[in-house]
Amino acid sequence: MTTATADIIQVIGVTRTFGKGNGAVTVLKGATLALPAGKFIAFRGRSGSGKTTLINLLGALDQPTEGSIRFDGREITNLPEWKRDEIRRQEIGLIFQSFALVPLMTALENVEFMLRIADYPAKLRRDAALFALEQVGLGTCLHHRPFEMSGGEQQRTAIARAIAHKPKLILADEPTAELDSRTGLTIIKIFRDLVQQGMSVVLTTHDPAIMDMVDQVYELEDGHIVAAR
Repeated sequence: MTTATADIIQVIGVTRTFGKGNGAVTVLKGATLALPAGKFIAFRGRSGSGKTTLINLLGALDQPTEGSIRFDGREITNLPEWKRDEIRRQEIGLIFQSFALVPLMTALENVEFMLRIADYPAKLRRDAALFALEQVGLGTCLHHRPFEMSGGEQQRTAIARAIAHKPKLILADEPTAELDSRTGLTIIKIFRDLVQQGMSVVLTTHDPAIMDMVDQVYELEDGHIVAAR
């Protein structure tokens, strides 16, 4: 998998303020960073430090109050909503702490449904969904619904759903927060494998054990990026 630029994401002077007047709260304050393509990157920081806001901005789910964001060499800050939706559906995979699976659909149906939303070719959806579920070790759980799966299996289904359309970038917000440490480690190893296949993975986390398994760590504090390694 190749990208048009050495950086999958460029963040330039980004500020995000919610509310107006005396009630305004600035969550990000002039954030600037470049995230190299094909790397496993973590944002860490306390609750309220701006991690989730930054992930939402990178995934085109939100827009900055000031500054600009470039994805794969393209400015996405001022794109119309329909165009940001298209980029998100086709080139970005999103994974949330809550799994967000459709409860009455099987694992296979959940992944196929996301492929349909991404306008993936109809005749290729089944094979792509099967391949993604095999990648995350769920080949024997294809027809299980979320209530028939463990938390780890549900999160792996969510990962399969996010990678089936072969996105350039995976964004994961606290993907191991609801899992035990052993299951969480399994999830991180899956991300590590995806990076080795050429995807870029960016996640937020509070877990210090994850820090040794990523390529780069950015620390957020009170809306500022204060350190990186």
